[in-house]
Amino acid sequence: MNEEIKQIAERLKGLRDALELSIDDVAEVCNISPEKYAELESGTVDISVSILHRISHAYGVELTTLMFGDEPKMSSYFVTRKGKGISVERTKAYKYQSLAAGFSKRKADPFMVTVHPKPDDEPIYQNSHAGQEYNYVISGRMQIQINGKDLILEEGDSIYFNSELPHGMKALDEKEVKFLAIIL
Repeated sequence: MNEEIKQIAERLKGLRDALELSIDDVAEVCNISPEKYAELESGTVDISVSILHRISHAYGVELTTLMFGDEPKMSSYFVTRKGKGISVERTKAYKYQSLAAGFSKRKADPFMVTVHPKPDDEPIYQNSHAGQEYNYVISGRMQIQINGKDLILEEGDSIYFNSELPHGMKALDEKEVKFLAIIL
């Protein structure tokens, strides 16, 4: 499995140990079985941003700290230069680049997301997390599925939605899609 996923898994285990929580405690927050959570901490399976988001909110840890391992330090402003945001490629299909990782106590988490094309017959991976989300397509076309409804977004299109509803996306036209995702 991807080295970055293993590092995220180590941070999850370290957080749980530091807070003296059991696997059952964190699994309950994530709304998954203890067995599934233990699998996430093993570093052998992908860890969705929605799971990381739940953990970050429940335990007062920055989402980007769990994803990238760096503690944000800036409180006035934080600049991310073009192509320089810290990133993690959780799977071969998705790459998340944080656009505000260095700003502490953020009210929102902005990411530049790159989704690589997959075979048409592969289902769209669904996830959900507390709050709301905004996506703005920078390049390419994507299919976004929200609570069973399919929508096509093209370059320049955007969508704002309740991220507690199951949602997922995939790149269309056998080309990657890049979009700005803001998780609130």
